[in-house]
Amino acid sequence: MAQSQRKGTPASGGVNKVFYVVLAVIALAGVAAIGYALAGGGGSAATEPIDLETADARALYDQATPIRLGANDAPVKIVEFGDFQCPGCGAFSLQQRPRVASLVDSGLVQFIYYDYPLGGSHVHSFLAARAARCAGEQTLAGEEDAYWVYHDKLYHEQATWSPERQVVDRFVDYAGEVGLDAREFERCLNSDRYADVVTANRLLGDQLGVRGTPTILVNNRRIGGRTIGDMGDQMIEVVRELLADEDTGSS
Repeated sequence: MAQSQRKGTPASGGVNKVFYVVLAVIALAGVAAIGYALAGGGGSAATEPIDLETADARALYDQATPIRLGANDAPVKIVEFGDFQCPGCGAFSLQQRPRVASLVDSGLVQFIYYDYPLGGSHVHSFLAARAARCAGEQTLAGEEDAYWVYHDKLYHEQATWSPERQVVDRFVDYAGEVGLDAREFERCLNSDRYADVVTANRLLGDQLGVRGTPTILVNNRRIGGRTIGDMGDQMIEVVRELLADEDTGSS
């Protein structure tokens, strides 16, 4: 599991209060956040956060845009703050998220992903977050969601691209491999598009007290564990408990 690399740590009491208030809104309301995608044309790819005028947690929540998988009215919301260059995030995404796939498909669980690129030694994490969002602009054959297909591709190939010095061409190749229009994807990647959204997601996590990745919450409950497997087990336990409570309340 990867730790955030930044100076200064906000007081835990106030931050935790805001953290759970905002995430309660996510869990109960399922309201899509409002983001602003920069038009961005040619040029070099934005590879690091940009300056945003707002730093207030509530305002950042309005600007940040998570990616959602599953029904908005699902009674259980699983929230992840993740980094594409974090090995723990890769293990969680590829090994633990599939454990709730059937519940997502049935409308009982919604999975919500917030970008939290750590930066520092995770030098490509910001660009990877933008790349996944560029993939999400396109439509794949069938009913597959292009964002999540590319999201999983990045994690499957993490050990290959993570140590490389330059990854734009690699990310474009992945777009073609999963069935996207590589030229359209490349135009998006070689721009500022989604730099503001990814930045807002990261800053929101900072304001809410996220310390590292992956950070997982099930409704209002923060999931812990010494290993990613422990986190997955606790996630399943809490999901089952919440769904049991839902069944009891509706009977």
